[in-house]
This record gives sequence, C-alpha cells and structure tokens, in this order.
Amino acid sequence: MAVAVATTVAATRVRGVAGRTTGRAGSPARGGSGVAIPQLPWSAVRPASVVLVSGTEGFLADRAIRELRELLRAEDPSLEVSDIDAGQYAPGELITLASPSLFGEPRLIRVTGVEKATDAFLAETLEYLQAPADGSYLVLRHAGGQRGKKLLDAVRAGSGSGVEVVCAPITKDAEKHDFAAAEFQTAGRRISAGALRALVSAFSDDIAELAAACQQLLADAADEITEQTVQRYYGGRVETTAFAVADAALAGRYGDALMLLRHALAGGNDPVPMLAAFASKLRTMAKVSGAARMGSGQAAGALGLAPWQVDRARRDLQGWTDDGLAATIELTAETDHQIKGAGRDPVYALERLIGVVARRGV
Repeated sequence: MAVAVATTVAATRVRGVAGRTTGRAGSPARGGSGVAIPQLPWSAVRPASVVLVSGTEGFLADRAIRELRELLRAEDPSLEVSDIDAGQYAPGELITLASPSLFGEPRLIRVTGVEKATDAFLAETLEYLQAPADGSYLVLRHAGGQRGKKLLDAVRAGSGSGVEVVCAPITKDAEKHDFAAAEFQTAGRRISAGALRALVSAFSDDIAELAAACQQLLADAADEITEQTVQRYYGGRVETTAFAVADAALAGRYGDALMLLRHALAGGNDPVPMLAAFASKLRTMAKVSGAARMGSGQAAGALGLAPWQVDRARRDLQGWTDDGLAATIELTAETDHQIKGAGRDPVYALERLIGVVARRGV
C-alpha cells in the first residue's frame, strides 16, 4: 500500500500539489404538471429517440445507461456508441454524430454533464428535438440543478418523443432491501431473509458497494446464500464497515468516525483493512482532483473509474486544498508503515489519521 500511496502523492504533486440488472421492482413514476412522456424507474429503461436520465443517484444512472446500451446492442450488434460532454461541447458535434453513416448502423449518443451544458449544446439540442435523426438514440444525463431546465422542460413536454428515467437516491432501508432482493431475484438465486438483512446492514451507506457485494456473492457462493455465507464473506462489515469510518471522517464528523473505529476494532476488525479504506478513498480523490475541468463521463473514461465514483470523489473533495490532500496522502503512507510494525500503537496512528482527514488535511 505504501508504494501505491507514494505513487499517488507523486501524481498529485505533478498536477500542482495536488452486468446488466433488470430487476423490475417498482412501477413507472406518474408524470407531474407539464410532463407528457413516460417517467420510468432506472430498472425499466427502454429505447426511445431521446432518453432523459435525471436524478442525483449516479450509480443507478450509470446502470440504466449501460442497460440501454446492452438492449440496443442485442437488437443490432453493429450499434455505434459515441460520447459527448455537454460542458465541453463543440458546436455541430451532435448533428455530426447523429448523421446517418454509410452502412446505416444505429447510433447511441450518450451525453453527460447536461447540468453544466454550454449555450451551444442547449440551443442545438433544442433544435434537434424538433426532428430527431432516424436510427439514433440520444441519452441526456442530467444530475440536477437549474442549468438546462428549458431543455428538460422541452423533453418532458414531449418534444423529441422521448422517455425520462428517474434515478432518485435510494435512502430508505426498505428501498435498499428491495434493491438487493432484486439483484438476487434477477439472477434466479435464493437468499435467506436473515442474510439479506445482514447484507443490507453491512453496506447501507453506499448503494454501489451494496450492489458490488451482491454480485460478489452471486459469483462465488454456489448454493443458497445464508447468514453464514454473508458472515464468511463480510464478517466485520455486518456491524461496522471500514468505509463507514472513512466516510464519517471525510464528512468532517470526527467524533462519529472515532466511535465507529473503536466499535469496529472491538468487534475484531484489523487496523490494516481499516486503513485500506482510507487509502482507496484518498487515491480516488487525488485522481479526480486533476480532472476538475472534465465532465463525469469524460473523467471516468480517462481515469478508469465509473462516473458515479467520480461524482462521489468530487463530493468528498469539497473543502479540501491540494496541499491538504497531498499532506494527508503522505500521512496515510506513514500510518501504513506504523501499523505494519514500525510503530508501537497502530490504533493511535489510525486515530491521528482520522483527525487529519476530518480537518481536511490540517
């Protein structure tokens, strides 16, 4: 870990110090005032000439867009896929990508960052809605905010004959339970009620981590998934997760982070994986800090991350300076050294790191 962290520090300094899931739980949302198109949950995405993917839950939005791509590719393997960053839009780019090709392949045009769109993108897309190109599927990802409202209103009013896929955050325990249950139901696998409760409890802070845990169990567990299966794979996380400690510290909740850490250690968790959660989060933040001018989709492609990971890291970076981030990454490498034998008190080393993270590197 120390080598990986040191590499991240160097990269930060150079920058200037710095599966397809088709669970059908839920039904289409009802259109509100001025909404003349179908409003669908993320799990019921379907092709249309224009697909507006709205909402702040980036992980679910990524899934919906990936699902749409797989549906279209299953219909025609020659599908051409293109990406546009609405915040870095070049005039004429949309019409060029939507124009019919020599062989008439269908085209999927994925647009990220509509909430940061340039004036040229908004004007040209509003014009495009009047006559969408035959054989083209335009996906507009809008993560929230007022920017682009005129375009969203036009799509929702029926211009372009589109659909809207609503990706609202999954915050209630019942919603998380239904989400996880759908993961296993879609795969045709059985999971006991107790195992499902334990799994949702262990990964309740992050829907993406919950989905990854479900897929891990589906891939590795051959028989019915029981509470013992979940315990074997995710033991300590059932009560307190390493990432919960890191998330609390990154949110500035020093007291909560210390309490979670001590509870986790009392439950038998080892300091090494606890530190690994911090290292993972900080490495991702360091990568994303150097791509501040890129849209989520563009940065994800350049950094080898998913767009939801970029969005999460950008939220975590709020309030941080490049110097504070670099200093914290260096302290993480030192803490790694301390808890692996160089120091006499690994718990103190972790607590010191938590304090620095909670103060944004101060």
